[in-house]
Amino acid sequence: MKELLSHFRSAVMSTLVLAAVCCGLYPLIVFGIAQAAFREQANGSLIVDKNGTVRGSTLLGQGFTADKYFHPRPSAAGNGYDAANSGGSNFGPTSQKLYDAIKDRIAACRKENGLKDTDAIPADAVTASGSGLDPHISVRNAELQVPRVARARSLSEKRILDMVARFTDKPDFNILGDPGVNVLELNLALDSNGAASVRRP
Repeated sequence: MKELLSHFRSAVMSTLVLAAVCCGLYPLIVFGIAQAAFREQANGSLIVDKNGTVRGSTLLGQGFTADKYFHPRPSAAGNGYDAANSGGSNFGPTSQKLYDAIKDRIAACRKENGLKDTDAIPADAVTASGSGLDPHISVRNAELQVPRVARARSLSEKRILDMVARFTDKPDFNILGDPGVNVLELNLALDSNGAASVRRP
């Protein structure tokens, strides 16, 4: 009985020590390092306007449909861009539903941007990302939308193109992936007439 109590006491003490280390000390160390070295990223890469209001995150897309805004790529996350329900459509390349959806999106993209039936449409303009939350569109996708946004805002296409270039992120390490335009940051800057209204990490 005495030996059993000794083993029981050792097990309890081991559990308490491991709980303190794994559930307390370790998370605190990781939190401290993250706050010291990667504060913006650790806090969600938030976009804050000049009034201090959080408008979103550089990591999460949002839905824009008005002509004066650049439109993000389609989303299958919940009702669209739902961070609590991230995911793709899960349709395979032989899916008739996927084929019909892309066909409809191509027609809608051409119509809203005044394109001809023969104009090529970038894939990211008509297909959802795997997460449904991708904040970027391709540079080509953004360029196709420039005339529409310029007309809606009564601005020159050159000025809009300059804004697109300003919010185009380079590939990771300048070699991984393609450049991408952050739609939320770009649209917020357009609403503020190009002022530095967002804070980036």
